[in-house]
Parts: sequence; structure tokens; C-alpha cells
Amino acid sequence: MTSQYDDLIRGMLAKSQEAARRKCFISYYHGDQDAVDKFVGTFDDVMIAKAIGVSEEDDYIDSDNAEYVMSRIRQDVLEDSTVTICLIGECTHSRRYIDWELKASLRQGEDYDPNGLIGILLPHMGNSGYLPQRFKENWAKDESQAYAIYRTYPASSAQLKGWIEEAYSRRTTQAKYISNSRDMMKYNAKCLVHGVTH
Repeated sequence: MTSQYDDLIRGMLAKSQEAARRKCFISYYHGDQDAVDKFVGTFDDVMIAKAIGVSEEDDYIDSDNAEYVMSRIRQDVLEDSTVTICLIGECTHSRRYIDWELKASLRQGEDYDPNGLIGILLPHMGNSGYLPQRFKENWAKDESQAYAIYRTYPASSAQLKGWIEEAYSRRTTQAKYISNSRDMMKYNAKCLVHGVTH
């Protein structure tokens, strides 16, 4: 009898922990794949990673209609995530798919809320990196006057969980600071670290 009771309690605790994890969309440049895989594996106890980016070889969404592209990204990529985590490496700022994912994440409408937005530097970046322009327009050093939050790599799962919860709450408390009118990038830009367009 005790064994069945223990199993029941363990099952309830597992469900409780599962419910406490937010669904997070991970936006990143595929050149950082190993670091991204490590991030997702390390922190899967505090988030449910919904989508893990796209490959440069993918025929992403073949359309010049911005409204159509945004609706497809919301439906097919972001799905039911509530927070977008942009993992920032050397070339993240220059990638058009990152820009598209951020634009879709910040999109507001009657039928949906924007995703909370966190920018996190990958470990090899140290304490600074070039931010995607759309992210930069939604972040400020005084984060009380901004929508996005920007951090170095988390030291613990508890720290990341706190950031995720903060980003989630900003969907309502800081939504007035969303800046999303910039046109979508049509092409990858020159990487400011390597001086080339990858």
C-alpha cells in the first residue's frame, strides 16, 4: 500500500513540476547548435522548449506577404509558447530568421498576446554581444522602461526560471513598450563580428 501511495505522490509532484514550466520558443542561429543543445538540455527542468530554430537549408516560408509570414510563424513555429528566448551568439544579430521570429513573437492582436522576450548571451560570448536590431528596440538599460530583458548566461535553473516568469508577466505589465513596426529583414545582414554575410 505504501508503494502505491508513494508512486501516486511522485506522479502528482511530476505533474506539478510539469505545469510550472513555461513553454518557451528558442530562437537562435544554427551555427550555435552545440551551445543551444546544451542550454536546452541543462534547463529542461524549468521550461518546455517548443521549437528549436530552423536550418539555413530549410525553405522557411516562401512569401513576400509580411502578414502571411507572421501568421505562419505564430501558427507553425511559436505554437502555444508564451516566452521567446533569443540565444545570442556572434552572428545572431545578422540572421533574417531571427528577425522574423522576434517580429512574430512581439506581434499583438485580438486573438493572441505577444510572447515575453528574453535575450541570453551564450557562454562563449562573455558579458556582451551584438543584439538583433528588433531585440535592441525592445530593450533598454533601464528595464522598467522596456519590454525585453537581456541577461548573461544563467548560473542556475532557479535564476532562469525567475527570468522566464519576469518575461511572462511583462506580456501585460510592459506591453506598452513593444516596438515592432520595423519591416522584416529580407536577407541576412553582414555579421559585425566576422565582417561577412554568412
